Amino acid sequence: MGPSLSGAAQTASALRDWFVREVLPLEGMLLHFLHRNWRNPSDIEDLRQDVYTLVLRAAKEEVPEKTKPFVMAIARNLIIDRVRREQIVPIDAATDLDTIDMAADAPGPERSAVARDTLRKLQLALDQLPPRCREVVVLRRIEGLSRHEIATRLGISEKTVADHITRGMCAIADELFGDASDGRRKE
Repeated sequence: MGPSLSGAAQTASALRDWFVREVLPLEGMLLHFLHRNWRNPSDIEDLRQDVYTLVLRAAKEEVPEKTKPFVMAIARNLIIDRVRREQIVPIDAATDLDTIDMAADAPGPERSAVARDTLRKLQLALDQLPPRCREVVVLRRIEGLSRHEIATRLGISEKTVADHITRGMCAIADELFGDASDGRRKE
């Protein structure tokens, strides 16, 4: 929980102060992310507002310790939800079921290129992690092992596993979604 807000003591004023202090400075990075990942520029302002609404709603329950990864995760999840919603074709919209192109599920060339670029950036971010940290992140996020299984396999504590995961995922998020002005981002 953030340092200035605690449990029931979260007032509207304190929440607003946190939002202005911690979330609004991320707007440039958020807009950059939304522009890069959403094809319709006219939707960007609505997406930004939806992100802010979701951030505030979640912060009313508990203010995150790390605002930047929290905001970017909400933005990413919002885009994923919108993409999923847009791919649903109402049955009454199709007059002839044969006209629905079943090949539409296959990614087009642009989407494939974006996916390859994202995978390349992810691999570069993974390669920049220290070896043990990279190993833990791969075991957890790619192979799906639990923290306990990783700790047992590598002979380290679960807390160390959690620390490696946190450090590694933050480094990857910074590399993939970090603010272009901070000098760490590689385009």
